[in-house]
Amino acid sequence: MKKALLGLLLFPLFILGCTTAVAPVKEQESSQPVAEAYFTNPIADGADPWVFKKGDTYYFCSSGNGGIQVSKSEKLTEPGDKVVVWETPDSGWNKSNVWAPELHYFNGKWYIYYAAAKKGGGPFIHQRSGVLESVADDVFGPYIDKGMLYTGDSIQYASSEAKWAIDLTPLQMNGQLYAIWSGWEDNADTDKTKQHLYMATMSNPWTISSNRVLISSPEEPWETGGPLDLNEGPQVLKHQEKVFIIYSTRESWLKEYRLGQLTLSDTLLNPMQASCWEKSGPVFEGTDEVLGVGHSSFTTSPDGREHWILYHSKKSEVPGWDRNIRAQEFTWTADGTPFFGVPIPVGIPIPVPSGQEE
Repeated sequence: MKKALLGLLLFPLFILGCTTAVAPVKEQESSQPVAEAYFTNPIADGADPWVFKKGDTYYFCSSGNGGIQVSKSEKLTEPGDKVVVWETPDSGWNKSNVWAPELHYFNGKWYIYYAAAKKGGGPFIHQRSGVLESVADDVFGPYIDKGMLYTGDSIQYASSEAKWAIDLTPLQMNGQLYAIWSGWEDNADTDKTKQHLYMATMSNPWTISSNRVLISSPEEPWETGGPLDLNEGPQVLKHQEKVFIIYSTRESWLKEYRLGQLTLSDTLLNPMQASCWEKSGPVFEGTDEVLGVGHSSFTTSPDGREHWILYHSKKSEVPGWDRNIRAQEFTWTADGTPFFGVPIPVGIPIPVPSGQEE
């Protein structure tokens, strides 16, 4: 029987009813242990993991090799071979610095949200968010570049400039589509600029239809104290009529990187009002053995019985972005709040996701 990693697992006891005649059972059969498969972290090299489960298949998305890559696998712990589905153009706002792409599925087509810049390297002051749309229902493309998403304060003016924006992710709730991302209050000439979380409505998967609203700033003691205050990498979790935004805070290049949480306690509340979101944290942070945990992605086991988090972690305490990708199960508290526990060190055997075949 599968062992739980987080919290205590209460094993059910099945009691068979008695009859007047019971067929004998061989002792060797009744005591035969059930083989259990394991994996160990990390499951891949890289950063900013993204996984999307559709049917019995997991689809993974990442940047690299001059563009955006997608892979698919029946196993959550084995991402599969990467295929480049979109290459950066030779010129334009999105020709360089492709960061943290996410793969989503709406109305029979695939969409990839990503950040990019018109100039390669640092300072990273040109990052903006864009979206790609698949021509058909094929995750491997081809994809159409639908352009830059508007992430500013003056959407009524066609020529108004979008503000610095990364890590954009969609939220569907009550028939409305929203965009959530990490951005700057104003464009700046230094990348040492405070990052906040913003939200706007969308009229379709490639069009933002409202000015942005601020929903979170790095203000709590566990979000501040280093060289740069930031909120980034927002991801959506839904459970029991609640919506959670799990985001990364502190510095991505340091071991203090960690996860915070915004909670919308009822889906009838207005997500575009900052006061409707309750902040808590840190909800997942590093240890002496697992450093700088952040930029999460969420899915379920193949049989849908378990909830899993993918995240990246630093390989050493040396400041920088040398990271790898890890996976582990998480659970829910009695009031429907996610409980992520403690990150599991490298090399510790972890039972594979429930229903995953070897």
